[in-house]
Amino acid sequence: MFNFTKFSQYNIFTLLIMTASINASYAVELVDAPLLIPGTSKISAEDVLDLAEKIPELIIIDSRIRSDRKQGYIEGSVSLPDIETNCKTLSKVIPTKKSAVIFYCNGVKCGRSVNASKAALKCGYSNIYWFRGGFEEWKTKKLAFIKS
Repeated sequence: MFNFTKFSQYNIFTLLIMTASINASYAVELVDAPLLIPGTSKISAEDVLDLAEKIPELIIIDSRIRSDRKQGYIEGSVSLPDIETNCKTLSKVIPTKKSAVIFYCNGVKCGRSVNASKAALKCGYSNIYWFRGGFEEWKTKKLAFIKS
């Protein structure tokens, strides 16, 4: 005979575990980004445009998870989520340790570009720009972006 009580307890337990793990994976999105990241230069949307004009080989890294990119992304940016950012993956998209690179994510409530910038610093990259306002600032200022 089927024991509904045990089945329900199991389902509730499983649901709680799944909810906790989903919330943990998005926890980085729920914190305020710091005002500064030592070793990086904090920039605005206008600075991104200026740097792109002045440095043709500039690398722009979108540190958001890939599903966030569906809402749009800065043209020419490379998708490299913070959870995949390490010395090996960075070396595949950044030619040298002195190459100019910008990290961005969703905005001031997103910690993904913080994590990615810190990972790049630990790997020895030295020309790091951090776009704290991220995609939220980009859209607010009505700058062009690519929508997938």
